[in-house]
Amino acid sequence: MQDYLIVFILLYMLLEFYEVQWQKAATLMDMLARMYRYYHKNVLLFLIMHPTFYFAVWFLFYTHYNPYALALLSFKTADIVSKILMIDQVFIKKEISKEFAQVLLTPIGPYLPYVGLLLYPFFIYMALA
Repeated sequence: MQDYLIVFILLYMLLEFYEVQWQKAATLMDMLARMYRYYHKNVLLFLIMHPTFYFAVWFLFYTHYNPYALALLSFKTADIVSKILMIDQVFIKKEISKEFAQVLLTPIGPYLPYVGLLLYPFFIYMALA
């Protein structure tokens, strides 16, 4: 497993970069709107647009349920679930508070979407180290 460490990290970073590129927007509302376009077409399409989740599932099996691989999958699952819940609340139910609306309209820094490129490979490294 140690031999493939760099390959797994680079593959994951490539997949994460893809996700960042299709989701990137100026505000969280714009980001949700981009995601909602795929979600509205087909929920499965929306899920397919998250290849890092599938990588995390595979990686968990590959590492024989390593706790760090489980943590990676847990974070990726929470990420997708939170996106779906926010899409449901904002675009389907249309029930948002003033405070939540303000959060959604707050500008996102240019580097914030790329945090996952630095954070998640740590779990891959720890699972294989």
